[in-house]
Amino acid sequence: MITTLKKAMYFNKLKNNFVKCNLCRKHCIIKEGDYGDCNARKNIGGNLYSMVYGRIASLGIDPIEKKPLFHFFPGEQTLSYATSGCNFHCKFCQNWEISQQKPKNVVYEEISPEGMVNIAKNHSLNIISHTYTEPTVFYEYSFEVAEKSNLLGMKNVFVTNGYIEYAPLKKISKFLDAANIDLKGFNEKFYRNVCGAELDEVLKSIKLYKKYKIHIELTNLVIPQKNDNFDEIKQMCEWIIKELGKNVPLHFSAFFPSYKMRSSAPTNPKTLYKAKEIAVDSGIRYVYAGNIDAEENTYCYKCNHLLIKRRNFKVLLNNLVGGRCPNCGAKQYFVF
Repeated sequence: MITTLKKAMYFNKLKNNFVKCNLCRKHCIIKEGDYGDCNARKNIGGNLYSMVYGRIASLGIDPIEKKPLFHFFPGEQTLSYATSGCNFHCKFCQNWEISQQKPKNVVYEEISPEGMVNIAKNHSLNIISHTYTEPTVFYEYSFEVAEKSNLLGMKNVFVTNGYIEYAPLKKISKFLDAANIDLKGFNEKFYRNVCGAELDEVLKSIKLYKKYKIHIELTNLVIPQKNDNFDEIKQMCEWIIKELGKNVPLHFSAFFPSYKMRSSAPTNPKTLYKAKEIAVDSGIRYVYAGNIDAEENTYCYKCNHLLIKRRNFKVLLNNLVGGRCPNCGAKQYFVF
């Protein structure tokens, strides 16, 4: 049983018992007794504490494709978990019941980092995904889980909004093998008004993930009349090519009404296919249109031969031979 609070790893003490959180790019200034913007960290007596350490609000076993990660150990299963809290406040959030709540308002199970690793081990799982909400806000816990599981040869995945600061990402990078990062749009106004964050800060973090040689895949949730401008999508793809390279997989995902955007229309699949066309024409080699009950296959970038056949997050066929196309021999971008 976890009975003690966990002191935060990244904060500064300020005058009058205020603290400044240095974990994410919001740098919250928090007075005594208050939570940070993420609802996961609290100033108690002039020190910052994680209020979600070991308090697991969601736990399950998923295909790695559901993260979505299509080029990282395809076909494998992963232990997935989350606490409550998030440093974004996306109006379209699918997990708002836990992401937008304080710990006291969420049902949770207490699991130590060692316990989480043992769950993965007992189910013969070699990948742990820190996911569902935002792993940055439960950093102290995710760091210990990643560190301990790494000793057993397990892999660790972040499914993240990409708002972590430089120092904490650098520290955990030695144990972090892959990340799916939400690049929610390519418009500052959209990020500020719909997500409660700044696009430029997300772009900085994404480049840090690349710098630390963490396998990256990006997801763009396409929302009608919010971030579905094709010119902006083209600009986003050009930025990806310039800053990350042509091998980084890009997932365009369909929006379905949720949380504070229940009256919005779902994404038309034609919009996703057009976005995919723009990305491919920009030079990105691996582009997917997802969340529309259709196949999301991987084809050779050189000869267009079918490499992996998928549907509903399940690998139906894997034709890769030693990470190469069996037809033309071209080396493909995968982590095994």
